[in-house]
Amino acid sequence: MTDDPTSERIAKRLSRAGVASRREAEAMILAGRVAVNGKAIASPALNVTASDRIAVDGKAIAEPEATRLWRYHKPVGLVTTARDEKGRTTIFDRLPEDLPRVMSIGRLDLNSEGLLLLTNDGALKRRLELPSTGWARKYRVRANGSATEESLEPIRKGVTVDGERFQPMSVTLDRQQGANVWLTIGLREGRNREVRRALATVGLTVNRLIRISYGPFQLGDLASGQVEEIRPKILRDQIGALLTSDRTESEPGRSPRAAKGAPGKARRVSRGPGPQGKGRPARKL
Repeated sequence: MTDDPTSERIAKRLSRAGVASRREAEAMILAGRVAVNGKAIASPALNVTASDRIAVDGKAIAEPEATRLWRYHKPVGLVTTARDEKGRTTIFDRLPEDLPRVMSIGRLDLNSEGLLLLTNDGALKRRLELPSTGWARKYRVRANGSATEESLEPIRKGVTVDGERFQPMSVTLDRQQGANVWLTIGLREGRNREVRRALATVGLTVNRLIRISYGPFQLGDLASGQVEEIRPKILRDQIGALLTSDRTESEPGRSPRAAKGAPGKARRVSRGPGPQGKGRPARKL
């Protein structure tokens, strides 16, 4: 191992340079598409430094990008995957054309809407998804059926669904509206369809689910389909300890692509259906 402070795994360097996610980068390496200092490598178990020359398919990779984060109001009807085997429209098909390569932090299912965080930093994505990070996610939920404080108590204590134990959730009974009840639910795990499955155990069928916050970041008045970049100062103030790099957009040395727009300003872009593949989570080299 080298003592060079810039040393890091080759897959991580490729991810930070915007080439692909770390997992995709490892697949590229195993396929023989990555070369370091002019020599093809066959294993991702390699550390590189700032002085190493790295190429994918014979093309030199870019310098690592500054860490950036966006709020996105995901509409109903989009899947949160890079590619969908059923051919359904993904969030990446609908993102603004001028976004760099981004990845979603966590997911929202096809029929869920609301706040989804996007980042260009694969290492930050993994850190924010870890249960140990302990970030609360809050949802406004409309469900068919009736509820009382007493009937919701099992959710607050934690339920088991199909042998899977769900941790206790915070549940606020907001109002009963005809055949539906409105709830505000908070959780920290984010398992697959966790809210829907948990509420089904107390006789409630979710027919609308809106994520309104993820950790310190709020959906606020962001309209459906809109994307807004989080200002670098706010990013550092809120999650400075979790950042994988000291570089953010407003600092000297940022990449030319990260320098678009006025430094430190949040940009809000409202987009309708966009060209296929724009804002996709990985460049094809």
